[in-house]
Amino acid sequence: MAYEALYRRYRPSRFQDAFFGQDHVVAALRNAIEGDRVGHAYLFSGPRGTGKTTSARILAKALNCTDLQGGEPCNECDSCLAFQAGGSYDLHELDAASNNGVDAMRDLIGKVALGSPGRTKVYILDEVHMLSSGAENALLKTLEEPPPHVVFVLCTTEPNKVVPTIRSRTQHLEFSLLSASQVGDLIDHVVGDAGIEITPEDRQYVIRAGGGSARDTLSALDQVVAAGGAPQGGEHLEALFQSLIDRDAAQALTAIDGALQAGRDAASIGTSLLHELRTVFLAAMRADLGHLPEAERDRAVARAASMPPARITRAIEVIGTSIIEMRQAPDPRVDLEVAIMRLTRADLDTNPAALVERLEAIESQLTGGAPIVAPVPVPAPAAPAIAQPTPSRAPDPAPVAVAPSPPQAPQPAPAPAPQAPQPAPQAAPSGGRRGADIVRAELVKQGITSAPPVTTAEAAPEPSAPAPAP
Repeated sequence: MAYEALYRRYRPSRFQDAFFGQDHVVAALRNAIEGDRVGHAYLFSGPRGTGKTTSARILAKALNCTDLQGGEPCNECDSCLAFQAGGSYDLHELDAASNNGVDAMRDLIGKVALGSPGRTKVYILDEVHMLSSGAENALLKTLEEPPPHVVFVLCTTEPNKVVPTIRSRTQHLEFSLLSASQVGDLIDHVVGDAGIEITPEDRQYVIRAGGGSARDTLSALDQVVAAGGAPQGGEHLEALFQSLIDRDAAQALTAIDGALQAGRDAASIGTSLLHELRTVFLAAMRADLGHLPEAERDRAVARAASMPPARITRAIEVIGTSIIEMRQAPDPRVDLEVAIMRLTRADLDTNPAALVERLEAIESQLTGGAPIVAPVPVPAPAAPAIAQPTPSRAPDPAPVAVAPSPPQAPQPAPAPAPQAPQPAPQAAPSGGRRGADIVRAELVKQGITSAPPVTTAEAAPEPSAPAPAP
C-alpha cells in the first residue's frame, strides 16, 4: 500500500474531529444544519491549510447524511460512505484556478438544474478569486437564485479579490491561523496516534515551519520523520542574525555560505531572516506574541533590546526588497550578500534611512541609550568689582575782586502802549461777593486778566486815558 501523507491521513471527517482554532466556523455550520437554515451560498476565506475545503466537504456530507447526530454526519450511512470514498454524485469540486473561463462556468450552470441521488447537491469552487471577469458575470445569476437542492461553497485565500457582487450573494465565514499552543496540540495528537518519536527540538522546528497552518505543520512533520530530524542549517541562520546585531560583515558572509552549503537557497534564507526580523519588531513594539513558543518569545525580546527600532525596520525594508529582486536576479546569492552588507556596514549605504540609523547609533553611544537633552546654559560668574582711585580735589580758586560799576543815570520809563477801550463791565448782580466773582470770571474770559477784582456790586469806573509821552 502506498504511503499516505499525514495531512491526508488525519484530514477531519467530522466537525468535532479537529479544526483547532475554528470554533466560530464549526458553531455557525452546526447551528445552520440543526436549525435547517443552511444558506444557498457560502464564502470560506482564510490562509492556506486552515480547513476551508475540508469543512466544505464535511458540510456537503452532513447535508446528505440520513442519520445526523447533533449537526454531525454519522460516517456510517451509504451517503457518508460514498463521500468518504470520493465517489458521491452529490459533491462537485471545481478548481477555479485552472477552470476560470466562461466555458467552464457555462458547463457548470448547465448541470446545476439536474437532479442528484441525495437531498442536496453541493458545488465547491476552490480559489474562486482566480475566475475571469466573464466567468464571474456568468455565475452571478445562478449564484443569486440557484435551484432549491443546490448549495455553493466558494473557497479563497484572497477574499479581497472576489468581486463585491459575488460576496454580497454569499455568507462569509473567515478561517484563521492556529496559535502555537494549538499547533503543538495537533502535533502531539498526530505523533501519539501514529507512534512517531520526535525530539523537543524537532517539535519546535515543526511548530515554526508550520506557521499556524495545519496542513503545513503536518507536511513539516512528515519531512522531519522522513529525514530523521529537523533539517540542518538552523545554526547558520542564528549566526547570521547575530551578525546583524553585532554588525560583523565577515561573520555574516560566513553564515550565508554555511546555510547555502547545508542545502538552503538564498530566497529561503532571506525569507527566514525576514520572518525573524518581524518577530523581533513585534517584540520591540510590545505586541502580543502568544502565537510563539515561550523560548522564541524570550529570544525575540532579548534581540529587540539589542537593536534600535530604526535598525529593525530598516533591515525589514532591505531584506524584503532583496527577496523581490532575487526573483529576477541571475545570481540570488549576490543580492542577499549585498543586502546583508548594507545592514552590517552602514557606511556603504547612502539611503537617508541608513543615515538616520547611524545618527541614532551615535546618540546611543554618547548617552548610553538615554535621549540627548539640550544643555542648559550656565551663567558666567560676575567679575569682582575693582576699586577706582578717588581723584584729588583741586584747590578752590582765589576770589577775584570786582570793581564797582559807576552809577547809571535813571532811564525814563517807557510810555505804555495804547490800549483798546474796554467795554464797560456789567453791573455785578446782587449777591455780595459771589456776584463780584462772576463778573471777574467774565472779564478773564474776555482776555482782560489785569482787571482788579470787583468787590462791590457797583459798576467799575471808566479807565483813565493814557498819559502823553514825555
